[in-house]
Amino acid sequence: MEKIEIQDILYKVEKPARYLGNELNSIHKTINESTIRYAFCFPDIYEVGMSHLGMQILYHLINNEENVFCERVFAPAIDMEEEMRKHNIPLFGLESRQPIKHFDFVGFTLQYELSYTNILNMLDLAEIPIYSKERAEDHPLVILGGPCAYNPEPIADFADIIVLGEAEEVQIELLELYKDFKKQGYKKDKFLQEAAKIQGIYIPALYEVTYKEDGIIEDFKPRVEGIPSKITKRIIKDLDKAFYPESIIVPYLNVVHDRVALEIFRGCTRGCRFCQAGMIYRPVREKSVERLSNLAENLLASTGYEEISLASLSTSDYSGLQDFVRGLIDKYSNDKVGISLPSLRLDNFSLELIKEIQKVRKTGLTFAPEAGSQRLRDVVNKGLTEEDLMNATEKAFESGWSSVKLYFMIGLPTETEEDLVGIKDLAFKVVDIYHSIPKEQRGKGLNVTVSTSTFIPKPFTPFQWEPQIKLEETSAKQSMLKDKLRRKNITYNYHDAKTSLLEAVFARGDRKLSKVLAIALEEGCKFDGWAEHFDFDKWMGVFEKAGIDPAFYASRKREYDELLPWDHIDAGVTKDFLIRENEKAQKGELTQDCRTNCSGCGINQGFIGGIC
Repeated sequence: MEKIEIQDILYKVEKPARYLGNELNSIHKTINESTIRYAFCFPDIYEVGMSHLGMQILYHLINNEENVFCERVFAPAIDMEEEMRKHNIPLFGLESRQPIKHFDFVGFTLQYELSYTNILNMLDLAEIPIYSKERAEDHPLVILGGPCAYNPEPIADFADIIVLGEAEEVQIELLELYKDFKKQGYKKDKFLQEAAKIQGIYIPALYEVTYKEDGIIEDFKPRVEGIPSKITKRIIKDLDKAFYPESIIVPYLNVVHDRVALEIFRGCTRGCRFCQAGMIYRPVREKSVERLSNLAENLLASTGYEEISLASLSTSDYSGLQDFVRGLIDKYSNDKVGISLPSLRLDNFSLELIKEIQKVRKTGLTFAPEAGSQRLRDVVNKGLTEEDLMNATEKAFESGWSSVKLYFMIGLPTETEEDLVGIKDLAFKVVDIYHSIPKEQRGKGLNVTVSTSTFIPKPFTPFQWEPQIKLEETSAKQSMLKDKLRRKNITYNYHDAKTSLLEAVFARGDRKLSKVLAIALEEGCKFDGWAEHFDFDKWMGVFEKAGIDPAFYASRKREYDELLPWDHIDAGVTKDFLIRENEKAQKGELTQDCRTNCSGCGINQGFIGGIC
């Protein structure tokens, strides 16, 4: 297979380093007849994809396999895509610079619903038919995985294989099966039927969906015998034994997260009722301090980075956090290695720890109260009080911080005007706390940033039956807050309501939406998560052409007995638990943290056994 020459077009595009490959710690293999080729595709530009930890893990894991070569593929920026189409250059792997249409597997990670059009555009650019039913024996198998795969139905018609849950073990089992088939004589349909028996693998073409007259799903069932009617997610039971790369690729150009990312644990025990990640990544599994310390040492040595970010859903919930961070500071502070702690919780905000970190490198502080009133925080089970926020910000300001970000959601179930006014009240109180601290003690240049996003009811959350508020309502709430938050030192940012509507449609949709995505591809929709490329009117035209009302998916309240598009997937939390939690939400009742009291979500029935 010939290597594609791109030198002649690189001088015409912005940031040519995106397309070069050959970075430090990238992997190159000798390719022969028996090499299994795997394209790991990230449906966004290089800078975004290279910041994604899952890609680094799976890239190195798959390349550890003998006779398997995994290469990276990113969505080319608009200027590069134009040049590629003009010169008939198909999408290629970064390492070999060979067309991915000749590979065995083309895998995409589903991190964000608004990247779906990019996936189709990348397949089109690769000269691979977008629908799975149109692909022949010699086309690559298209695999999808990642958090959005928990409702893969809107994009199911384009996938040969969907991986549910944590992919490390599944990918290897799938590759082993493929190797066996290659030896014995590969037949695509037979391979897919066999793959469907692996836990965590969903083959959409092997299942049939029927609908009632009103558009609601009537039935979902397997077309063939011997495959499960409900597909169960995969989890890694022991994170200390799970694969984690000891060297990661260091990009040529600045990327979104340019540092060593250390995953300290998976899962979350808090049970926020709007949070999909907190439900689908259960149960909590921690890495030991010893394992993390070894990984930190090896990753810093192999990359030359000067910052470590501790990755998890709620970093301050890690049981060994104090010991681990102090160990890092003692070992690396002379080398000026900074430590960043995303996802801190206000109620266990450790000032001493933050002060230690700040000695090396100062970072901004971000807190997420989520709602403006205690009543609404109880509805969403946030488990935080106003006192927690006031104490945390006071401690931060006393320690010299002067920049604080506060995240909220608007349009949460049961929200009232009073709850919105509460957002303004909290922000004003934070400003007042800063001014109450003696000048010589506090930092200069106060900036409180208030950010709001529109609530999206996601699958596998207690709010999955709730509607999203309509656009007019969102605009009215944003205008009200803009008006009320006019004060020196306060900046108000809000997320575009129109992209939130589209995200809700594809998060909650069914297979009928594949038609919408196919038309959107024809109309040139791509990079929909980027404000400068997103065209809402064009999307509304696409829905009209497809004869589909977006409100049916986004802003319709669903009944408990309705068959939901994702009901054939077992994410470990039971429907009974989610219904119970929704009922408690309506009454404003709290559910305790799983670490103190089991909430009976069902994850320990058949997934790990016993107490989480």
